[in-house]
Amino acid sequence: MKLICAAILFDMDGVLVDSGRLAEKHWRSWAKIHNIPFERIAAVHHGRPSIETVRLVAPHLDAEIEGPKREAAEAADTDGLVAIKGAKELLGRIPPNRWAVVTSSRKATAIKRMTYVGLPLPRVLVTSEDVVSGKPSPEPYRRAAELLEFGSAQCLVIEDAPSGIESGRAAGARVIAIASTSHKLATVTTSCLANIALTHLSSDGMEISVAEPAL
Repeated sequence: MKLICAAILFDMDGVLVDSGRLAEKHWRSWAKIHNIPFERIAAVHHGRPSIETVRLVAPHLDAEIEGPKREAAEAADTDGLVAIKGAKELLGRIPPNRWAVVTSSRKATAIKRMTYVGLPLPRVLVTSEDVVSGKPSPEPYRRAAELLEFGSAQCLVIEDAPSGIESGRAAGARVIAIASTSHKLATVTTSCLANIALTHLSSDGMEISVAEPAL
């Protein structure tokens, strides 16, 4: 499949940076401390700010305290972080004014992770500190498009989390989902970032190819 866009808006964790094992380790630790089944957390945390996850799974706790505390513990840890296969190559081909990173992490965490795994830092970085409502709200992706000076409908979002896919679609963008099964809201679903390539670049936009195996 080929898609034409003006800019690409990337999620970070799970799309550019493999942080899955690290996130699970720290969520399991937090769950044990508060006697909350990890399965409840695993069902909702991916792609959401920590504060929002705490509100969903533990409404009896103060999310404004617990969310940042849990995230700070994870942010200080880089054990097992690696760049997703194909991330460095794809980012290296896209002009700096035509891509952004949109993450539910805090700014310091995002910069630390991108730097640690050897990926270039974006000119536009939208984090949980830059928006009132995080994913699945459309605000994060709309904000990134505005900062790049494009309309959301001109942009292509690359996401791996259901909340992020929903956010991108609600913003009016087309979405490539990185997932093991097709997602009903995604424009196209593919199994890994390495299947996505920039095949043509001009002043009018970019042609993006999603190679097989697409789901």
